[in-house]
Amino acid sequence: MKKMAAEKAVEHVDNGMVIGLGTGSTVKYAIKKLGERVNTGLKIEGIPTSLRTKKLATELNIPLVDLNDYTKIDLTIDGADEVDSFLNLIKGGGGALTREKIIAYHSKKEIIVVDETKVVKKLGIDFPVPVEVTKFGWNATKKTLEELGCTTELRTIMDEVYITDNSNYILDCDFGKINEPESLEKEINSIPGVIENGLFIDLADEIIVGSKQGIITLEERCLQ
Repeated sequence: MKKMAAEKAVEHVDNGMVIGLGTGSTVKYAIKKLGERVNTGLKIEGIPTSLRTKKLATELNIPLVDLNDYTKIDLTIDGADEVDSFLNLIKGGGGALTREKIIAYHSKKEIIVVDETKVVKKLGIDFPVPVEVTKFGWNATKKTLEELGCTTELRTIMDEVYITDNSNYILDCDFGKINEPESLEKEINSIPGVIENGLFIDLADEIIVGSKQGIITLEERCLQ
């Protein structure tokens, strides 16, 4: 289902485009498909959202450029951890949420590829909100986040604190069902020490869902 959705998104890519390359297990299939098309003549330039994606794209011979040189991106293909009925997202399970949000913001179109298990009625049902924070004072930032009504855990990998590509920490914040994601995103980002959070509000233009019944395309709040 992931592969199906990812490869469908690549059909939107045309010659001459600057493409934002997302991070994660689903969008990996899109990047591999783009690599196949590049090697058969497609002319694009990619902007990766993480060092992992940069490595994969380089291995596939996808030409890469810097966001500082291209302030507008034609199309970004990325994944998500949850998608709600307003096409808002929780992202950041792969740890690249800050770069992903910057690239999404500067994209003319953002296509999100997911499998059907990621579509939920309310954000926060199955996945916490990742929050990237500075190492300096992270525990104080953690306590302030908890005052917003969540339980918070410092992300670790193999008993080691996870470090983002920006050399920061991630706090995974479990709010349960999120009724007002727009205001919560702003509240979280108003806390000093917070770099960015994984609530992506009004950034996705189209969701391509791989399901047991085939491809489902969601746009214009058609999930309501």
